[in-house]
Amino acid sequence: MTIKIVTDSTITVEPELIEKYGITIVPLAILIDGVLYQDTDLSADQFMTKMKVSKNLPKTSQPPVGVFSEIYDKLAEDGSQIISIHLTKALSGTVEAARQGAMLSNADVTVIDSDFIDQGLKFQVIEAAKLAASGATKEEILAAVEKTKENTELFIGIANLDNLVKGGRVNRVTGVLSGLLNIKVVMELVDTSLDPILKGRGNKTFQKWLDEFADKIKNRKIKEIGISHAENMTFSEQMRDTLQPFVDKKIPILDTNSTVATHTGPGAWALMIEFE
Repeated sequence: MTIKIVTDSTITVEPELIEKYGITIVPLAILIDGVLYQDTDLSADQFMTKMKVSKNLPKTSQPPVGVFSEIYDKLAEDGSQIISIHLTKALSGTVEAARQGAMLSNADVTVIDSDFIDQGLKFQVIEAAKLAASGATKEEILAAVEKTKENTELFIGIANLDNLVKGGRVNRVTGVLSGLLNIKVVMELVDTSLDPILKGRGNKTFQKWLDEFADKIKNRKIKEIGISHAENMTFSEQMRDTLQPFVDKKIPILDTNSTVATHTGPGAWALMIEFE
């Protein structure tokens, strides 16, 4: 009996890893000015272009319960077990839709809330896929995924609050003032909530955070680091160059997915780090 891994399109991951481990990605839907797309239909560049000229902020929606059920049944036709790992319930109802789909399915499905998104989700999915490929049991995989979750930290930098204002996550007065003052914000994902940890004017805010963060982690053992961005390659490369000496594995810089980019807007970046 094999174990197959399922996730959703809010994962940010190298395509070759998805192919290598045969991971199934269930796409969220995204609505842009009345046109509905599958999250996987648009490249990062195409999505950012459409978002900038759209009249309204794009809206993302979770996959239907029935889609999960059908996918699970199809994957289990050969008797396989399924582990389905998804983005945090704090940002989407996707994991709950997956649970309902599992209940409707005839397959043996274990659904996990990763408590993360982007490459934070990737760390858990790829760990599960590697172990499944090596013949590990479901219990061994679930324990490893939980350990990965506990050892992961996620930080995000917002260069422009416009999308957070449009999405109702920041009030409009704050957004206007931030735009005028060129305010940058760094947040950490803590217990599924994004908590601001540094605010300041100009890009020096991001550099200040990076310098302090590098000093803070220099004596800790690190398994993996991932960097994602929405049109902020410059600072992403600065982070990579600063942090690469702390970890053996090459740090990837990837375009974030459309769900993250919708909330953060252009100029945003995310750093995900898994400690030993």
